[in-house]
Amino acid sequence: MTAQSSQPTLPPSKRGLAAAPGRPGIDPRGPRFGAGITAVLLLVTIGLGLGSAAGPAATIAARASEPSFVLLVLITALFAWGAFAGVRRHPYGWLYKTLVRPRVGPPSHLEDPAPPTFSQGVGLFVTLVGVVLHLAGVPFALVIFAALAFVAAFLNSVFDYCLGCQIYLLLLRGGVIKARPAA
Repeated sequence: MTAQSSQPTLPPSKRGLAAAPGRPGIDPRGPRFGAGITAVLLLVTIGLGLGSAAGPAATIAARASEPSFVLLVLITALFAWGAFAGVRRHPYGWLYKTLVRPRVGPPSHLEDPAPPTFSQGVGLFVTLVGVVLHLAGVPFALVIFAALAFVAAFLNSVFDYCLGCQIYLLLLRGGVIKARPAA
């Protein structure tokens, strides 16, 4: 913490993510917790998908019934939940708030929920492309797009580096998206 303010000194990659004074924020450890669960699920998806990736099933119904596909659809639905309902209403957020947060104490700072929510949209896009291409019979599509999502989830859960949040900040700085006005 600096001597002049009660705000903690954040690393450069996190400075744009802090919640503005007077705005509701989220515990930054919550999205990391969810990213850890997502990374494990994506790793299982990749493992299951490697067995059938080179020679996808002949019919759409057969491809849709593969365990790796079903798991990727579930992960895609969870990303959609986070993207449309927000990270505060996501099931992983509830798990964190209910089971973990009471045991770890308050966070050092709060973060704006908009970048992690945007990040859920990025995850939704990546996994949805994998779902669609797998159904279309594109070899290795499910594994490749699950691996891309895994890399992002792994970076967030292990190194506290949110790729989707950084994309959000770049788009904000570039004027592609607008910041919400103060309440």
